[in-house]
Amino acid sequence: MSDVDRLGRPEIAGIITYSPGKTAEIKLASNENPHGPSPRALAAMEEAIRQTRLYPDPACTELRAALAEDLGVPAEWTVVGRGSDEVIHMAALAFLCPGDEVIFAVPPFALYPFSAMLMGCRQVTVPMRDYCHDLAAMAGAITPRTKMVFIANPYNPTSTIVRADEVERFMARVPDHVVVVFDEAYYEYVADPGYPQTLRYVRGGRNVIVLRTFSKIYALAGLRVGYGIARPEIVKWLLKVQEPFNVSNVAQAAALGSLRDKEQQVRQSADLNRQCLGYLCGEFDRLGLTYAEPHANFVFVDTRMDSVELFRKLRAPGFAVRTGDIFGTPTHIRVSTGTLEQCRQFIAVLEPILVEAGLLAGGA
Repeated sequence: MSDVDRLGRPEIAGIITYSPGKTAEIKLASNENPHGPSPRALAAMEEAIRQTRLYPDPACTELRAALAEDLGVPAEWTVVGRGSDEVIHMAALAFLCPGDEVIFAVPPFALYPFSAMLMGCRQVTVPMRDYCHDLAAMAGAITPRTKMVFIANPYNPTSTIVRADEVERFMARVPDHVVVVFDEAYYEYVADPGYPQTLRYVRGGRNVIVLRTFSKIYALAGLRVGYGIARPEIVKWLLKVQEPFNVSNVAQAAALGSLRDKEQQVRQSADLNRQCLGYLCGEFDRLGLTYAEPHANFVFVDTRMDSVELFRKLRAPGFAVRTGDIFGTPTHIRVSTGTLEQCRQFIAVLEPILVEAGLLAGGA
């Protein structure tokens, strides 16, 4: 063991450095929006970049006011971060103590175990059931030591959702000493009428934080701006650990421009995504591949071959997807929707690979 290893905090020794999706000519690995930002967001960025000599507004005053108007809540109920990832980090710093228990589904979004380990907490993991969160089992895992529960809805990596009736039964079993974090990064993509409106729990005074982002349907992933909604008693604690000037002036301006062009941006991005999901799922059906029912902008599909080997074969013609080995599902891949033409090209490359591997009888 090196001298530095002896100096490092033992609580974080087991943290595995986050591995982002690989770049490629056609990148279908990171659930990015191929539609791109709205024209008003682009114009706002161009204007804001001329003011980069100035520090950004540390309170994100205009953006929080715009979010409040859009969501129908007071501005004091909102907090803005460098992506919703930072709000997760803020929640951990504000509420988690060594020895607390943190509950999340497995496979998890990487920030959930990271936050628990960072704060010296016990990770309580609940296996997914039928590609979905098992909310009944998660409620059953709550103890007097539980401090926080993470629920990703839609669920990354599977793209599934839990519906309002399931969430209502879960919330009825959650005691007051537990903070429930609903991670809704893909909220705007969901068309299912049963999808829960979790802001009702915030309005009802529950210890709930709802997370959303401008990275996905608003296509601002490169700027890192997301937000949380919670009752002001919770936001007060989040703001105590918020870093000064955490969101750049360019990011704040782009997010404001996006909200001012929300109807068109969301509609066009969601329409493109529906077309691509329909195409991919239809082709996976034709090829006899099983997949989780998708509600976001990606599909979690079982290719029946080693995902790392498949990744290498897809890389040669210029494609990148997310391998399932990191999620404990070695034959699955997570495929972002991309454009319709990119999806067609992907299937045209995938099918002969599966035929060569003996997984399709000479083509489906």
